[in-house]
Amino acid sequence: MQGEPQVSVVRQIPRSVWVLGCVSLFMDISSEIIHSLLPMFLLATLGAGAGTIGFIEGIAEATAPIVKVFSGTLSDYLGNRKWLAVAGYSLGALSKPLFALAPKVEVVVAARVIDRVGKGIRGAPRDALVADVTPQHLRGAAFGLRQSLDTVGAFLGPLLAVLIMLVWADNFRLAFWLAVIPGVLAVALLTFGIREPKHEASAKRTNPVRWENLRGLGSDYWSVVAIGAIFALARFSEAFLVLRAMGSGVPIALVPLVMVAMNFVYALSAYPSGKLADTMSHTRLLAGGLIVLIGADLVLAHGTNWSVVVVGVALWGLHMGMTQGLLATMVADTAPAHLRGTAFGFFNLLSGIVTLVSSVVAGQLWERQGAATTFYAGAAFGIATVVLLLFHPTPHTGKTR
Repeated sequence: MQGEPQVSVVRQIPRSVWVLGCVSLFMDISSEIIHSLLPMFLLATLGAGAGTIGFIEGIAEATAPIVKVFSGTLSDYLGNRKWLAVAGYSLGALSKPLFALAPKVEVVVAARVIDRVGKGIRGAPRDALVADVTPQHLRGAAFGLRQSLDTVGAFLGPLLAVLIMLVWADNFRLAFWLAVIPGVLAVALLTFGIREPKHEASAKRTNPVRWENLRGLGSDYWSVVAIGAIFALARFSEAFLVLRAMGSGVPIALVPLVMVAMNFVYALSAYPSGKLADTMSHTRLLAGGLIVLIGADLVLAHGTNWSVVVVGVALWGLHMGMTQGLLATMVADTAPAHLRGTAFGFFNLLSGIVTLVSSVVAGQLWERQGAATTFYAGAAFGIATVVLLLFHPTPHTGKTR
């Protein structure tokens, strides 16, 4: 209501969204302890190169979206989202010991794939559950809040990784074992802390992958999918941010601080950006996020000094905060309620496949042309996406003022 203090929006967000955000927070602490150290572990301990790391990250990031299609459609068909999400978070937690035990690159690949399969299983049902429990006028804020809590975990994870590496003398494997604990806490909180809303029995409970149902998602939804896929071309794996920091001359134990900086800015910007998505043009907000990403790429292209790298990764975090909750809101607003799981699944599928391509290309550019060329290429794709938005604005899912 007009004139009420801003905090009233936060208070209107359903309790289940807060719980889902805390679940994401714990799992992200677990995952980011590992992910902030994994490129260094692969490079320094297992002898992998930048091309191999790019391939591993690309495969891992493409696995989750492929699985999301099936988990999203299954959650629509069964009318149940919580227990699919529990299964996904459980698989993610169970993958963590494999990183600690890995004697060679192939085991790390297997662990990353298992972890991302878990992410794929939980992602679409969880996002659809957020949409199910939240009134439409609060969805941008709800997705922004969940993303912000998720990113607090992504901020704390690398910080804990730095602490562990300093206290235990760069012991990668011990850090990976300790990452198991918050993963188990996430599964327990989701299992006992969420009660799924009842879904009305409907004749619409049919196989959502049927052609007529996919057509029923509508042209506005498919426009959002296309925009998200093109946007993914400009965003390769964050493992390359860690590799860039390694080249700036800081001790290995301090390298995860770049992820701390990125996720700190991400966490601070996700909720305010989500609120903006409820009141302003989605096209303008997405274009603004892309411009920030272009700036991050240009700074990182010159990131041979630690201070320059920190500025670049902070800009990268700001672009994440501005765009990730926004894209989820756009999917939720353009998809029919009974097909939301399917909608999130197909959106993430295409985005993930494109991320695979962009990460593999980034790894090859890094090895053959150097780090600067990799980030210049990302900036070029970002500029192309902004130009596309100018000629093909996003569907009118948000306010246009």
